[in-house]
Amino acid sequence: MPTRRAHIAPQTAHGQLAAALALLREDERVPDRFPPEVQAEAERARAPEPGVDLRGIPFVTLDPPGSRDLDQAFHLERRGDGFLVRYAIADLPGFVRPGGAVDGEARGRGQTLYLPDGTVPLHPTILSEDRASLLPRVDRTAYVWTVELDAAGGAAGARVERAVIRSRARLDYPAAQRDVDAGSAEGPLALLPEVGRVRLEQERLRGGASLNLPDEEIVREPEGYRIVSRFPPPVEEWNAQLSLLVGIAAGELMLGAGIGVLRTMAPPEEADLRAFRARVAALGMPWDERLSYGEYLRGVPRDAPPAPAVLQAAAGLFRGADYVAFDGGPPEQPLQAAIAAPYAHVTAPLRRLVDRWGLAVCEALCAGRAVPEWARESLPDLPALMRASSARAGRIGAEALNRVEAALLRDRIGEEFPAVVLEVRGDRARVQLQDPLVTAYCPADGLVAGSRTRVRAVRADVPTGEIELALA
Repeated sequence: MPTRRAHIAPQTAHGQLAAALALLREDERVPDRFPPEVQAEAERARAPEPGVDLRGIPFVTLDPPGSRDLDQAFHLERRGDGFLVRYAIADLPGFVRPGGAVDGEARGRGQTLYLPDGTVPLHPTILSEDRASLLPRVDRTAYVWTVELDAAGGAAGARVERAVIRSRARLDYPAAQRDVDAGSAEGPLALLPEVGRVRLEQERLRGGASLNLPDEEIVREPEGYRIVSRFPPPVEEWNAQLSLLVGIAAGELMLGAGIGVLRTMAPPEEADLRAFRARVAALGMPWDERLSYGEYLRGVPRDAPPAPAVLQAAAGLFRGADYVAFDGGPPEQPLQAAIAAPYAHVTAPLRRLVDRWGLAVCEALCAGRAVPEWARESLPDLPALMRASSARAGRIGAEALNRVEAALLRDRIGEEFPAVVLEVRGDRARVQLQDPLVTAYCPADGLVAGSRTRVRAVRADVPTGEIELALA
């Protein structure tokens, strides 16, 4: 589906929006810089030289345009009738002294925050966008995962080791997709579609489900803000499958050793599944009982009128994602139900706190060494740190989006807009305007999820993000 652009928030609302976003940062105590001792320690940090030299392997990175915090690089090659996947992860643990100033600050932040008026990094940018980032044409230490795949994409073995690598190119999604579509992709990118497709088939066989909701991104431009909605291009989905492959390998490795930290999600209750079946049937897109949940979702045509409401319902079916740390035996519920496998976060240490522990644990296990004492001692702290960080990031992100949406409507009070009904709860309906791309509530008054309607903007308060809509 092509990218859809919303109107830009006009300059008359731009200043008010900037003030509202600044106040949100203040209310949420979002840091605007790193303490001097943290910055100084980051500038002094030097990564140790690992023993394995993999600079001869032509790794590449693949990220959104303009990215500098490059966590992953990959290399793919054929091995017999299968494939060999190498996935390099930035050696952030090598730069962070356990118990030091950078470590303490990162534990308080938990993850990088992506806000409309600027990014709030987890680590000082001298690390996350420079010395630890897998930038092209420079030597970098990395945790390199090697995974053997058979012809069908099944993983036959996995290991991770510290190594020095040299990425050959920094690819971005739009350009990579153009090269793939034109048949001009070279190097590892040329094999990515094939490997990505067999891994998607493995996901189907496992019973996993990639929800693939459209991304809604707030874009900041000189003339104001806009919201862009798009479905990820295939090359982005294939790249995500490499990350999932490594996350599953890490989860299985830690489970086998009885120590680590997993990203978990319980499967939905039968009552929730029955309610979902009834809801999508009412939307005119019934779930054939011969299909798994994942197969049903993959078959939902994204351009069908009821599709937004179906995906909205699906998003609420799997909930309760959490982290669980364990030492001495596996947890009672180790699966990530949407992935349908054990799974660990290990592929984004520049942007997510927990990945540093997962990498340190897995590398020690593969090397036959004891898990570092700093990691073992602090494992129990991680779930609470990540829960708090995720809750904060979700809350701030939602509040920021509300304020941008209000700015898009502020100067259009009284106008009517076409909208899609996402869900109806009691006397209120949640609707999504098509242009500008705004989601808000209006009176239900007979509306049905999945249907189309027209609404009128009654009020849009930028400082609070509150929007009032009426049925036209």
